[in-house]
Amino acid sequence: MARRTAPLLLLTLAVGLAGSSQGDREPVYRDCVLRCEERNCSGDALKHFRSRQPIYMSLAGWTCRDDCKYECMWLTVGLYLQEGYRVPQFHGKWPFSRFLFIQEPASALASLLNGLASLVMLCRYRASVPASSPMYHTCMAFAWVSLNAWFWSTVFHTRDTDLTEKMDYFCASAVILHSVYLCCVRTVGLQHPTVASAFGALLLLLLTGHISYLSLVHFDYGYNMMANVAIGLVNLAWWLVWCLRNHRRLPHTRRCMVVVVLLQGLSLLELLDFPPLFWVLDAHAIWHISTIPVHTLFFRFLEDDSLYLLKESEAMFKLD
Repeated sequence: MARRTAPLLLLTLAVGLAGSSQGDREPVYRDCVLRCEERNCSGDALKHFRSRQPIYMSLAGWTCRDDCKYECMWLTVGLYLQEGYRVPQFHGKWPFSRFLFIQEPASALASLLNGLASLVMLCRYRASVPASSPMYHTCMAFAWVSLNAWFWSTVFHTRDTDLTEKMDYFCASAVILHSVYLCCVRTVGLQHPTVASAFGALLLLLLTGHISYLSLVHFDYGYNMMANVAIGLVNLAWWLVWCLRNHRRLPHTRRCMVVVVLLQGLSLLELLDFPPLFWVLDAHAIWHISTIPVHTLFFRFLEDDSLYLLKESEAMFKLD
């Protein structure tokens, strides 16, 4: 078997390693999936497959075709390793060992923990900051947007479908844009609410256009990445400049500085694209794990800053 498939592996490798889906273009993989579907995914064979499929797999939407792809992926990976080649990606993703119905266990768990951390900090913020604080409602909205994003990230890494992928990407973009809006309200909007409202409407329009283009025109991964990087850099620069200008007067802004620098630094982990360790832990999962304490630190900053603004507004009210 190895001798017969080796020329096919060499042929695919010769086409180029730059493709993100080298594995699913491999003739061995395609032939395996085709034969598996013919053998298992129709008629009585399909009924047999469904009868022995665990209920949690069917509820999660795993089909006979998905199972064929999964089994053939590992067959192809085995042949690559046997011939001494680098592990390929399949459909733009590294091969991951499934746990129950969870497609990417480490990333799913890390996303869930980020979501739980966000929920805990949201509850803490609500308990410690009165609703009369000038930034209360904006911070609460940001917390809910973040929580929603981590929910969809968990769902996406649990089960990768067109819908869950789009929701993960769109909700992540919403968090970045809302962070920019949060910064605008904090730095400009408290003195000029009309400016913040107009800027918020502009950001909402940008998000709508971004989602519409990716949904209705072309789901362009490169464009999505560049758009998020550009907005992320604006977010970084704006927060950092404001923190540097106010860190002596507002010591709690140092937490914010640490957060924005750490988030940009940790995002470099995404460049360390390597096959998953133990077929579970890849660079993306490590990045998600590393962001848990960073988000907690940012919510601590929002809490301290909101209490400071409340104290300041109360002092001004007494003077009036």
